[in-house]
Amino acid sequence: MRYHPLGNTDLKVSAVSFGTAPLGDMFGPADESEAHAAVHQALDAGITFFDSSPYYGAGLAERRLGAALRGHRDEVVIGTKAGRYGPDEFDFSPARIRASVHRSLKLLRTDHVDILQLHDIEFVGLEGIFADSYAELVRLRDEGKCRYIGMTGYPMETLCRAVAETDLDVVLSYAHYTLLNTRLADTLAPLCRERGVGLINAAAVALGLLTPAGSRIDVPAGRPIVDAARRAAAVCEQRGADVAFLANQFSIQRSGAATTVVGTTKPQHLDSAVAAESTPIDEDLLAAVLAATSDVQKLSWHSGLPENNGGDTCSA
Repeated sequence: MRYHPLGNTDLKVSAVSFGTAPLGDMFGPADESEAHAAVHQALDAGITFFDSSPYYGAGLAERRLGAALRGHRDEVVIGTKAGRYGPDEFDFSPARIRASVHRSLKLLRTDHVDILQLHDIEFVGLEGIFADSYAELVRLRDEGKCRYIGMTGYPMETLCRAVAETDLDVVLSYAHYTLLNTRLADTLAPLCRERGVGLINAAAVALGLLTPAGSRIDVPAGRPIVDAARRAAAVCEQRGADVAFLANQFSIQRSGAATTVVGTTKPQHLDSAVAAESTPIDEDLLAAVLAATSDVQKLSWHSGLPENNGGDTCSA
């Protein structure tokens, strides 16, 4: 496992990090023993960054993560979020952010998190996010409830505004450096480098679209993107390759982000993601897949308020 500095923070994070949405039953039920075993497997693999949120199972993921990390707090970087609490439940008011953080700390069994981020900010007006909500993050950081602050979301335009209009330590972007979409490389990533903001990448398999069976959740990707994902899987199948493994290789090794978040409670899937970090990429296979998805590489789907999305979007 390689480790990289996270922007201008003093954190070094594993190239592969562990996303805890599956611990909150977001992709199907997982029992307690399965959840704890996944965290311990991640630790054994050298993973040091664990990313969570109160949205994941209404705190279930945080509770399970806190229990599984008992005795390991000083060895890991823990991140959680605030502002999103359900599929359509958002509250970025300072009071709710503060209450959410206090609850998260209790569930995670720690007196501080290393990274605190506002979760999926594109679903509300950004003026309040960049004013009152951001100011509350700063206050919580000053009080020692978190060491570093950030924001997460899907639209590149929203995250670029967040980096440009506030003084963040980190941002988390998902599904924007995959076999289907590489917009991260020429939009957000250069801005983060310029500003010294740590870049966290996620959803290498595009929320399951880049797996042999396709996504298990309702991804609002639109027909062109879904069709491109199927073409990518077909190219890999014809060559006896696993599209998910190639997707992880490409995202982890080529995105330029400090770390890529992988979420799973399946031992074989976690082993595969960790192996993808260091296994050399089959360049001929990659070229064939990227050729098959070239028509959607700069295309994103809609997420959140229309005004928080740019022009290169694809309706479901």
